[in-house]
Amino acid sequence: MTDLPDLPAPAGRLDPELAFQSLNIAVLTVSDTRTLETDTSGQLLADRIAAAGHTLISRNLVRDEIEAVRAQVQAWIEDATVDAVITTGGTGLTGRDITYEAVTPLFEKRIEGFDTVWHMVSYQSVGLSTLLSRACAGVSQGTVIFCLPGSNGACKDGWDNIIRWQLDSRHRPCNLVDLMPRLTEV
Repeated sequence: MTDLPDLPAPAGRLDPELAFQSLNIAVLTVSDTRTLETDTSGQLLADRIAAAGHTLISRNLVRDEIEAVRAQVQAWIEDATVDAVITTGGTGLTGRDITYEAVTPLFEKRIEGFDTVWHMVSYQSVGLSTLLSRACAGVSQGTVIFCLPGSNGACKDGWDNIIRWQLDSRHRPCNLVDLMPRLTEV
């Protein structure tokens, strides 16, 4: 495990009087060229998940094929032990970038603010190149899903500046963990 910087919570705070709630998080890398051994982005997310106190419950890699991506994410959605899914890769604009098409039909609700905040954070790192990303997030059957680009930098930006804080039960004024028990309300 790598040493990670103790980053301040952006536009919020951690309430020291609240208990941290560990989540079970699955990571999916979408790539035609990587293997689990060469998947630095998936490993980066796995390391950060563990360093934050969560459990990496599953990690997989599939090719850029809509059916394969959708099947893996759907399996994790249906697994009651998985609280959140993070995908990396396949969010660009080329013909083989299909994560957006594979995953967004599974969303019952989109977390539209994620797209906006993602681009604000990404702009600080890569400038206008953020326009080439279709990072997105949503909720399905009580599972929170984040889709990030495949670069290490994008995974760092997404986890360190957004996802880490929204999956921390101590983050105030609000976070996704507080909503999880209510995400399946009818």
